[in-house]
Amino acid sequence: MRALDIGATGMLAQQMNVDAISNNIANMTTTGFKKQRLEFKDLMYQHINRPGATSSTAGNIVPSGLSLGLGVKPSATYRTHEQGTLQITDGDLDLAINGRGFFQIELPNGDTAYTRAGAFQKNQDGELVTSEGYRVLPGITVPPDAIFLEINTVGEVLAQLPQQTNMQNLGQIELANFVNPAGLESVGDTMFLETEASGAAIVGAPGDDNLGTLRQGLLEQSNVDSVKEITLLITAQRAYEMNSNVISTSDEMMDTVNQLR
Repeated sequence: MRALDIGATGMLAQQMNVDAISNNIANMTTTGFKKQRLEFKDLMYQHINRPGATSSTAGNIVPSGLSLGLGVKPSATYRTHEQGTLQITDGDLDLAINGRGFFQIELPNGDTAYTRAGAFQKNQDGELVTSEGYRVLPGITVPPDAIFLEINTVGEVLAQLPQQTNMQNLGQIELANFVNPAGLESVGDTMFLETEASGAAIVGAPGDDNLGTLRQGLLEQSNVDSVKEITLLITAQRAYEMNSNVISTSDEMMDTVNQLR
């Protein structure tokens, strides 16, 4: 009976579905996190009588045929990059992107990673860094005697220094965007790497070329909808149970056959 194997593929697929939903729920409060959803595809079909075949010497055509599917498989995890809620923190180095784009982060190996999490800090040299100490690109250094720091919507970093009337421009924060953000590779720490599927990074100043603008003193929260995820979790659980029932029913049918005299 094919139903045993088909039910097993359904249970395995729903197990992976629950894994993806669980990761979303676990990151409900992770700054800049983007939720994922699992995509499914049906497996290959066994064609017992193909549609379009001739059924007689007179040339009659079989209209629909007889084909049996062999189950389901997970095909992809699609990451949804819709914007999360912006939460006020009043931190001078807390930045949120209002619109499209990613902050650029320099990894220890020299690669560039991309993130929406803008909870930045200063290191011992006054450079703008992430909580792991990775530099924000292009490098911005804040003088130790800076009295006041302002980051405007277009990414200009301005500082008020002692005995100076005018604000000093410390540099420009640039954002990166991609043709296909869903093709970025997740590497943890709410950071992504460029891939061939995502396309090359398109870098520019905030507000240019369809890039979002910056908001100082705010952080973008996770875009996970708790109610929707719980609903999806219940649906996945019911699907798992129904596939389990398929296996139980198939087992009972095989047991009936075994008891024939």
